[in-house]
Amino acid sequence: MTNSYLNILGLAYRAGKCSLGEETIVKDIQKNKAKLVLLANDIGPQTYKKLTNKCKTYEIPLRVVDDRETMSNAIGKSQRVAIAILDAGFAAKIKSLLG
Repeated sequence: MTNSYLNILGLAYRAGKCSLGEETIVKDIQKNKAKLVLLANDIGPQTYKKLTNKCKTYEIPLRVVDDRETMSNAIGKSQRVAIAILDAGFAAKIKSLLG
């Protein structure tokens, strides 16, 4: 897996195009504001199930990426296991880099 998507993730975050925190992400999925949800590969099973189910229901693309450490470093926040991308351009770019 390349780290170039992490650069885009950092840009998206600094541009204010990300939402963090399980509850906020769920709300953004329900409002169809989330264009892509990224989950850490070491996310807890309950959070994983909740977010994957929401994404399926609302047809929001979802990717399991690196561990929480790597994801958190990309945006400069600690212990983040889920990040929603709220901008279609950033989401498309990240999806293309993740394959």
